[in-house]
Amino acid sequence: MAERPYVLLSAAISLDGYIDDASGTRLVLSGEADLDRVDELRASCDAILVGAETIRRDDPRLLVRSPARRAGRLARGQGASPAKVTISSSGNLDPAARFFADIDAGTGAGTGRTGAGTGGTAGIAKLVYVPGAAQAGARERLGAAATVIGAGDPLGLREVLADLAARGVGRLLVEGGSRVLTQFLRCGLADELLLAVAPFLVADPAAPRLVGAGAFPHGSGHRMVLAEVSQLGDMAVLRYLLSRRPGG
Repeated sequence: MAERPYVLLSAAISLDGYIDDASGTRLVLSGEADLDRVDELRASCDAILVGAETIRRDDPRLLVRSPARRAGRLARGQGASPAKVTISSSGNLDPAARFFADIDAGTGAGTGRTGAGTGGTAGIAKLVYVPGAAQAGARERLGAAATVIGAGDPLGLREVLADLAARGVGRLLVEGGSRVLTQFLRCGLADELLLAVAPFLVADPAAPRLVGAGAFPHGSGHRMVLAEVSQLGDMAVLRYLLSRRPGG
């Protein structure tokens, strides 16, 4: 069994490297063509991970939207959508958030079983990783909405990834936010970086950037490998390889 899943980091950014603005309302950077690309990417993975702050700020569903892709996953013996994963230092999450829902109202997206462990309500696995000290409180708060797993004190990404691998997750898609992307890159735990570049500027120092400060294995003087460049509408999509592990 692999020690960790193959990890893909995915983000949409402005030309000046921001993933959102500071308005309090989510800035949608992607056009329809890029959103469909992300849907296809989600359908190819076993689990999708976002940080707890992304759940609080954006309230994402994290479901495969395309009926054909959902049907294809079911035909392969997978859940219609990948397992949903989050990491939280406190476990302070609202069980009514859309992250914890199995079905996207109006489309039925997301129904079906998953192979990524058990727990939570029937359907898609919802996995919440917290420090061991926060585990009891998070379990009481979330109840049957999710499986709460202690992953070290402090919370460790390597422990999270090892547990996901043990649950059968071979491909993990990480969709943010900035703090989580920074952690994966700083720890050298990502295999690919997929950036969709929107053709406008945010230019607001209060807005979140793609990554925060830190020492990175692929920092200054250590170049990533540009594997692919594509155009989707008015956006450029850049695919960088960060490791030589198989699975991409």
